[in-house]
Amino acid sequence: MVMTENNGKKQRRRRGVILTERGLEKLQTAKTEAEYAENHGNRYTLEALSDKIGLAMDTLMKVFACESRVDKQTLKCCFKAFKLKLSDEDFFYPQISSVEETSSVLSHEPELPEGQVPLNSQFYLERSPIESDCYKAILQPGALIRLKAPRRMGKSSLLTRIINHGSKNNCAAISLSFQLADTGLFQDLDKFLQWFCANISLNLKIENKVIDYWDDLFGSKISCKIYFEKHILSTLKNPLVLGLDDVDCLFQYPDLADNFFGLLRAWHEEGKNKDIWKKLRLIVVHSAEVYIPLNVNHSPFNVGIPITLPMFTAKQVQKLAKIYNLNWSLEQGEKLMDLVGGNPYLLKLALYHISLKKITLEKLLISDPHAASSIYRDHLQRQLWSLQQQNSGLLQALEKVVFATKPIELDLIESIKLQSLGLVHFQSHEVIISCRLYQQYFQQHFQGLE
Repeated sequence: MVMTENNGKKQRRRRGVILTERGLEKLQTAKTEAEYAENHGNRYTLEALSDKIGLAMDTLMKVFACESRVDKQTLKCCFKAFKLKLSDEDFFYPQISSVEETSSVLSHEPELPEGQVPLNSQFYLERSPIESDCYKAILQPGALIRLKAPRRMGKSSLLTRIINHGSKNNCAAISLSFQLADTGLFQDLDKFLQWFCANISLNLKIENKVIDYWDDLFGSKISCKIYFEKHILSTLKNPLVLGLDDVDCLFQYPDLADNFFGLLRAWHEEGKNKDIWKKLRLIVVHSAEVYIPLNVNHSPFNVGIPITLPMFTAKQVQKLAKIYNLNWSLEQGEKLMDLVGGNPYLLKLALYHISLKKITLEKLLISDPHAASSIYRDHLQRQLWSLQQQNSGLLQALEKVVFATKPIELDLIESIKLQSLGLVHFQSHEVIISCRLYQQYFQQHFQGLE
C-alpha cells in the first residue's frame, strides 16, 4: 500500500484486514451452498474447511471470528475456494492503536534463535502440511502423535503449537519434559510414576492425591492407571492433550523405559474401547530412534501417527530470509545450505547475524568455525561437549565419519546417537556427516588432537 503524508510525517502501512458484516455474510452464504452441493448438506468441519481452502485451521478461525487481523491474501484465498471475488466492501483495515503500532515495530526486530519459537513469533516457519495434520489428529479421540527429529529441529516449537491448538479447541492441554526429572527418579519406577502423576496434577491445577491412590498391592503401573482414570480424566470435563517431551531421556534406563512406554501403549489401546480413555490424546516427542529393545506389542512407537520433521528446503530458506528482511535469491539460500544443510537452527542463526549486518553471507561461507568470532562457535562447542559426556566411542565413531569420503557403516546405536545430535544423516544403513560446517569443525578438532 502506498504511504501518504500526514502533518509532514509518513503514515505506517496498515497491517491486516477483517471481514465486514457484508463480507462475512457473503462468505457464510457461499459456504452453506457448498455444504449442500458438495457435502450432502452436512456442515464442513474445521478440518474439512482447512483441506478445501488450503489454510491452517487457526487462520480460518481468525477469518470467521472477525476479531483478529489476517492478510488480505488470506481472505482472497477463502473467497476463491467458494468461487467468490473479494471486493473492497468485503473487508476493512481496523485502526491500529499506538500500543499495537509499537508492538508491531518491535516484532520486526530480528529474533535470536534460542530454544522454542514463541507462539506469537513471526519467525516460526510452517512445514506444511505437518502442522495442519497434527492439529487434525490431536482432536481425535484417543489420538497418539509420535514426533521425532534431531536436536534443534523445532520439535518443542511444534509441540507448543499443538498444545495451543488443543487448548483453543476446548481441551485441557499441557506438556511435560523429562529433562525436568531428577536423575535419581529414573532408577525407581515407583518414584518415577508418582513424580509423573504429581506433575500432571500440578500442571492441570488439580489437587495432588497420589498418596491416596497409590496401592502397594496393585503395584506402580496399576496405581498410576487408576490415578489417571479416576482422578485426572474423571475430574476433567474436556479431553486432555498431553505432550511428553524428551522421552529419549528414558532410553538410558531400559527397565524403566520398558514399563513406562508399555503403560502409554496400554492407555492408547484403552482409548479404542473405553470412553474415559478416549479423552486422553498423547504427543510423544523424541530426538533419537528407539534403540532399546521393547516388546512390539507393548511399544507406543509403532502405533499412532508418526511425524518426522524434515530439513528446510531452499525455497523455505528463501522465505525465511524474507522474514528476516533479507531479499535473497534462491541461489543465496542454496549457498548457505551448502554450509549448514537444511538445519533450521543453523540457518536461523546465520540469518539473524546477517540481518543485523554483523557478518555477510560471503564472509560466513569462508569463516573458520574454530575462530572466537565464529557465530557457530558456542553451538559447536556444545556439540563437542555432548559427545564427550556420553562416551569416547561416540567421538571415535564421529571421527571416522568426518574423514570418510563416502557414507560408512557404524555400530547402529552409535549411528542413532549421532543422528539425534543432528551430526549425521542416514543413507540406508550407512551414515554421512550432515553438513560441511560440522565436517570442517570436527576435522580440525581431531587434527589438533593429533
